[in-house]
Amino acid sequence: MKLGSERAAGFWTPRPPSLEGVLVRLESLSRQPAFALQREIALARMLRPYVGGSVGRIVAPLAQETDLADLAVLCDFYPEDGQLTLIEQLRDVITEHIPDEERQWLDPLKHSYLDLLELTATPKPGETLMLRSLGDRTSFVVPGVESLRDTAAGQVLLTRVVRTPDAGESGDAVWSGGGLILSPADAKVLLAITAEWRREMEISSGSFALGEWGEFAKRFGHMLLWAFAQLRMDALVDAVVHIRYRRPDGQPYLYAVALYDHHEYRFFVDGLSEISDLEAENSPSLPGSSSQAGSFPPACTWVQRDRSGGSDLIVARVTLTSSQLMVECDGPERLDQIKHRLAATFGFSLHFRGETATPPVRQLSVPELRSDEPVMVVVTKEEDCRLLNQFLDKAYLEWSDQPHLALGRETPRHAAASPALRGKVADLIEEMEQHDLGRRRCGEIAFNYNRLRGQVGVEEKLG
Repeated sequence: MKLGSERAAGFWTPRPPSLEGVLVRLESLSRQPAFALQREIALARMLRPYVGGSVGRIVAPLAQETDLADLAVLCDFYPEDGQLTLIEQLRDVITEHIPDEERQWLDPLKHSYLDLLELTATPKPGETLMLRSLGDRTSFVVPGVESLRDTAAGQVLLTRVVRTPDAGESGDAVWSGGGLILSPADAKVLLAITAEWRREMEISSGSFALGEWGEFAKRFGHMLLWAFAQLRMDALVDAVVHIRYRRPDGQPYLYAVALYDHHEYRFFVDGLSEISDLEAENSPSLPGSSSQAGSFPPACTWVQRDRSGGSDLIVARVTLTSSQLMVECDGPERLDQIKHRLAATFGFSLHFRGETATPPVRQLSVPELRSDEPVMVVVTKEEDCRLLNQFLDKAYLEWSDQPHLALGRETPRHAAASPALRGKVADLIEEMEQHDLGRRRCGEIAFNYNRLRGQVGVEEKLG
């Protein structure tokens, strides 16, 4: 189950009518004008990752998280302005009659707290459930509920239970409302995160005794909610990071691209041929290409393949023309690796023009987030062409006014004004167009090279 899903496993349970009644009274008190500001402070504290952190910009709190936060405000929060707690205020009410069956819940609520409770046995219809706290191994016996029928022994509930008024030394308790279902592994991580925060608090305060688990959870149980929010965020990031982008033919989509200028074609051919991770590719004739522009040598390509698991996937491609080097990879990590290798091999012979490592925008569905398998995203030719256009538009923004190695470090604009170099500028643009990345990837030119021709003042190409 992916915690990044907005439908992460949650459950709801009924409350005894008398407990429901006293919680309604506490809720009403919390919304009185005299307590309104303290309520806002309390909720902001309970849901801090969503209110003031980066998590809130990505995901919203689940309904069960909000319900648990509301209960913490009613049962655990000590007002910062010196007021009594809500439970103490309700206990002192003399202006209205509170039935004894409701009033008897005040003390159990006062001693309740948010906890991580492990199911010790798989639920069976009509039977009570045995829960055990991961914090201090305290056991509770609660009524069985329909919403937990699909859970199993070992799973953990992030929830609050309330001991019954007549529980005595027994573990008899009732549900306080909803909660969240965690795998044993996720619960272990959540507990570890909370424990680390607890240690940091102890170190910063100089006190290494925040009490036993029950006391700590009563005062700082909202940290369990913070840790859960962090797990959700981490799960969402993990799902996005491990997306596999594919072309319609099933090959990896090479969205991480870097573009360079150079002027030492033979040096680069020899150097690239010696890189062990790359192998020469027999490039088919490109769609729509005509004869080789001017006297420029042919373009050469090298690819890096992933043959693990019996597959044969092209995960990187390097294309060399007389004036450009284009690197395409299936992700930023591989692009960085190849860039470092190129820098070590060719040094200052490369002139960086631009790069993009931003994957296509994709809103993941609930089933995709829940899946244990990496998400597979197919990028259409139309989307590929649009993304390439955006990249090349930015990469070529200042091309006309940047010194070019192939033009003796003259800018294309100045070179085009010289009769001796004007034809070379036109041929450079023609070669760039002939080997535009869009020809191979989506069957059409991704950039309008007449824009460059117009900027430098050479004749535009018709059609």
